[in-house]
Amino acid sequence: MKYKLFFFIILISLFTNAQAFRNYSNEFLNIGVDAAALGMSKSVVATTNNVNATYWNPAGLVGIEDYQGSLMHSSYFAGIANYNHAAFAMPIDKESALGISIIRFGVDDILNTTALIDNDGNIDFNRISLFSAADYAFNFSYAKNLIFKDLKLGVNAKIIRRIIGDFAASWGFGFDIGLQFERNSWKFGLIARDITTTYNTWSINDEAFESIRNSIPGQNQELPETTEITKPKLQFGVAKYWRIGRFFNLLSEIDLNMRFEQTNDVFSSEFISIDPALGFQVDYEKFVFLRVGVGNFQNTTAFDNSKSLSMQPNFGVGFNYKGIHVDYALTNIGSVGNALYSNIFSLTFDYSFFRR
Repeated sequence: MKYKLFFFIILISLFTNAQAFRNYSNEFLNIGVDAAALGMSKSVVATTNNVNATYWNPAGLVGIEDYQGSLMHSSYFAGIANYNHAAFAMPIDKESALGISIIRFGVDDILNTTALIDNDGNIDFNRISLFSAADYAFNFSYAKNLIFKDLKLGVNAKIIRRIIGDFAASWGFGFDIGLQFERNSWKFGLIARDITTTYNTWSINDEAFESIRNSIPGQNQELPETTEITKPKLQFGVAKYWRIGRFFNLLSEIDLNMRFEQTNDVFSSEFISIDPALGFQVDYEKFVFLRVGVGNFQNTTAFDNSKSLSMQPNFGVGFNYKGIHVDYALTNIGSVGNALYSNIFSLTFDYSFFRR
């Protein structure tokens, strides 16, 4: 049995190495959810402890005490793309919890002009149709306290569904594993995303592909690859709570977002690239929240080959009244330069308030 297991591991390893890793596969999963987290530049992996932990770090689900739900909607690129998130979580007992969430990132009503010109060269605008390009992620989360009371473990099993009209579609599957540890007023968090790598297998509509194969001479002659493999990523965070006077509290957290590839991140090598993010939250008696953050530190090169360092500041506010959290963030999805910022709203509700 041991030899069979060893052979199976070797076979999987060889199969993985034979596939093409994609540096930017399933990037819609890196956008982030919850306006409260986005207002802190996504630096919440050590402190997330509500229903939105299904995304940021499933270990944080142990912190919920009753049913919780969350909704978020945002628009990007001047309303062209829409990003929606919904989540639900509940405790199993005092030591464990379950969560489920869904993400949809899509561009709808795209003009399909592949049939605009017929075989005789005539243009017929009635031949234009509409289609959508949408990415879906279904997350199933489980969290539990480990032997040590202050150590929590969480696991995500995620199913990916990507659809490009009638042209192509894919299914994908992967796992995330997260840890949280707390000691006094210090918190630590670690999440390994796509820890087993995430596979996406595409099916392409042959008839649709044939209709565009010779549209431009010498182009679109071969089918694209049908398998994508998403590399693992790590996110490590350290946070601390501070009491300010009688009514105010300060939460500060710094996260290190790590990719195993060379990028334009401020710390980059052939083996790993690190993008730090820093977030602050000041609250008044857990009723009103003010958040600021900075992240996405990138080394950029201008047209004249001059080098510079760019960063992305974020801002957010929030209110908590009778178990209902309403949060707002001014942010974007990680672009640099003169990118348009987006207004993001999210709603989180905690049923435990109504049991009092």
